[in-house]
Amino acid sequence: MPGIGTLLKEVRACTICQAHLPHGPRPVLQAGKAARILIAGQAPGKRVHESGVPFDDASGDRLREWMGIDRDTFYDERKIAILPMGFCFPGTGKSGDLPPRPECAPAWRKPLLQALSHIRLTLVIGQYAQAWHLDKTQKNLTETVRHWRDYAPAVIPLPHPSPRNNIWLKKNPWFLSELQPRLAREVVKALRR
Repeated sequence: MPGIGTLLKEVRACTICQAHLPHGPRPVLQAGKAARILIAGQAPGKRVHESGVPFDDASGDRLREWMGIDRDTFYDERKIAILPMGFCFPGTGKSGDLPPRPECAPAWRKPLLQALSHIRLTLVIGQYAQAWHLDKTQKNLTETVRHWRDYAPAVIPLPHPSPRNNIWLKKNPWFLSELQPRLAREVVKALRR
């Protein structure tokens, strides 16, 4: 099995879904062999596609706030791996960004996850990541996140931290009162080990 450095070079050169990407391929991810936390997200948005930096937007600001960490910690690949379900910006649809391209996860996810042998905490963000990573019996994202205790402490399902989810957060105040404090504690524990 290739090491993480080789895999990252291969992923960053990937063009398997180029014909379907309106802005062209630009895989955006972060990983280091010693990473303790895995953030399994959806796919980069347009701003992240332009910067090439994962979660370099308002969603990232909110996610770092939920986790209780600063930018330096978040972008330290020795501590945190960021592997979205699709590595390239899929384009925009009628109600926001399109779903992650379906070619990406089958091509890259398994070898990348195998190379990350020190992961202690996985944050599973959004419905596409939850469908891949969780053996879920709940009917939707809200129910999956509501049942976070079924997966903790090693895995914590989260809604997407996008500002578009402000209504969801208002309808589900238990998220910030119950889950977010536990999330921040688990992040500290995973980084300490």
